[in-house]
Amino acid sequence: MSHPSPQDRARAPRDAAADAGTDARDVDADADADAGARERADGRDGLRERLVRTGVALVDAEGAQALTLREIARRAGVSHGAPRRWFPTHLDLLSAIAREGFAELAARVAEADREADRADAGPRERVETLTRVYLGYAAERRGMYELMFRHDLLESGRLGLRGTSLPLFARLTALVAELRPGTDAVTAAGALWANLHGLAQLHHWGSLSLATGSEDFTPLVRAALDAHLGPAEPTR
Repeated sequence: MSHPSPQDRARAPRDAAADAGTDARDVDADADADAGARERADGRDGLRERLVRTGVALVDAEGAQALTLREIARRAGVSHGAPRRWFPTHLDLLSAIAREGFAELAARVAEADREADRADAGPRERVETLTRVYLGYAAERRGMYELMFRHDLLESGRLGLRGTSLPLFARLTALVAELRPGTDAVTAAGALWANLHGLAQLHHWGSLSLATGSEDFTPLVRAALDAHLGPAEPTR
């Protein structure tokens, strides 16, 4: 039986490494081909919506810090460069994801308004309902909530994001104007919103429970409403 020569034995590891490298390149090429096929099958609008849906799921699962272009593309099953074709900047894609959050929050507010209409609720009750909806959303959709109010997104005006966020504030301002005629309703509504936003953040971070010794921040919400709107009329 013949034995391999020293030269053959030296070539064997190099040949195995070369084969392994070829296999890895084949896998990468197959993955790129699959991603390209998915992108072509989706078309422009389909791929755009897939990227946004993927971003929404990712922010809910892992928070706003997870929303990198590369990770969204990977989870959507498309090439790393695909998002750039439909969203020229990272802020464009983040803004599109945040718009979904504002749309859902607006839908919740609209449903609460319909219920208030059926109950013939007054402006104070409506502000209280709006407050519950807002704070409930902040607690349930934490990652999306933080993304929606990121300063860089709102300041950039990408995809008209400010226009989707302002109607909620306008609704609060209109209710404050009913409750406090003759006052600067915009300033009063802004102060109330800032107070509620701070309560939502501090409650999430655990700072409120640490300071107050209670997990229930309902009394603090009531105190904020009374401070900005005046005490509620006693229930008869």
